[in-house]
Amino acid sequence: MNVANLSPDLKIPEDDGGCNHLKGFRLPSISLPNQDGNLLKLNRDDTFRIVLYCYPMTGRPDKSLPKNWNNIPGAVGCTIETSSFRDNYDKIISLNAVPIGLSTQSIDDLKEMTERLSVPYDILSDIDEKFINNLNLPTFTILEKNYIKRLTMIIERSIIKKVFYPIASPKKHIIEVIEWLKIN
Repeated sequence: MNVANLSPDLKIPEDDGGCNHLKGFRLPSISLPNQDGNLLKLNRDDTFRIVLYCYPMTGRPDKSLPKNWNNIPGAVGCTIETSSFRDNYDKIISLNAVPIGLSTQSIDDLKEMTERLSVPYDILSDIDEKFINNLNLPTFTILEKNYIKRLTMIIERSIIKKVFYPIASPKKHIIEVIEWLKIN
């Protein structure tokens, strides 16, 4: 799939209410490994905001996507979404925020992707689903493996201030995030 040009007939996810409970939620004290295997604590009282974008999976050039992946609403476009956050990294930082990605992929998969795409920030592995389960985040399952549905949380001093869900366009989502950061 050419990620530069997502299909106009992209299957749009529906709002199933899976994130209605998150606004105002205080993050639990959970640390997750990043692409280098180093633990990162998300429950923090820093003055910067965290833009935590969660996504199902970025494909690898050396592995096939799960069967029927492109037919699942919201599954396609993870690489382009990560690339858009990467391309707007300096803009996000200038708005007193830091992007962090999160998926249920392995550390090895995240390492491969961050190196291939030159991602300058942390991508976290929730392969054990600690974070997903603690926050009761929406998921879907293929071949007995859970994948997180695409969503973004803006977190300030450990409190979720804004949730973007569902995300209709992984390519244009970064615009929504930047606009929200500018006025909030």
